Amino acid sequence: MFTRYAIYYTPASGTPLADFGAHWLGWDSAAGATRPHPDVDGIDVAGVTDTPRKYGFHGTIKPPFRLAEGHHADDLQDALARLCETAQPVTLDALVLARLGRFLALVPAGDTAALGALAARAVQELDAFRAPPTQAELTKRRAARLSPAQDAHLVRWGYPYVLDQFRFHLTLSGKLDKPTAAAAEAALSEHLAPLDLAPYVIDGLTLLGEDAEGRFHQIHRYTLTG
Repeated sequence: MFTRYAIYYTPASGTPLADFGAHWLGWDSAAGATRPHPDVDGIDVAGVTDTPRKYGFHGTIKPPFRLAEGHHADDLQDALARLCETAQPVTLDALVLARLGRFLALVPAGDTAALGALAARAVQELDAFRAPPTQAELTKRRAARLSPAQDAHLVRWGYPYVLDQFRFHLTLSGKLDKPTAAAAEAALSEHLAPLDLAPYVIDGLTLLGEDAEGRFHQIHRYTLTG
């Protein structure tokens, strides 16, 4: 049914942040349904969010991958469930709006060591389920002018931005020019202001699958209970 799988952090369905993210991006991965964008004067929200929409509102933990030969999605679910049974929730000082290069995202404030350790566990302990990247995938990633450390991670783990290169963020836009980024940042600040994001608890991990059209759907969200 799915071409690739991914392990993300997604806010629990029905929470204010999850509702905001689904409407802002226009795709609810938990429901597998489109959502209407908010009306924002002077901003084409659909255009701003076109690139990240298909992934749904998320923070990457283990990036999208094809299943390795001989492995099955049911086994992947079982392995992720076991990991989450032994991993503790992570409390962040806050989630704050930031510009990362040319795109906007929510990023953690304060110490992120525990979150980095959780992501590293997922990357390493579930890696047997990941098929190696194709040469075309390697070439595409290397077009981003990776550092030697990032290229080594790409070869070993299938993605450059893991382990010591990991930077958690919940993406809110594609690449924007400066005027659009400024306008979108102002609008996002207003929409995010009523949400309680300080402190913020990462309380679960979600397994998602990519459909034939490239959209990601929640398969199951596992609570961290360790």
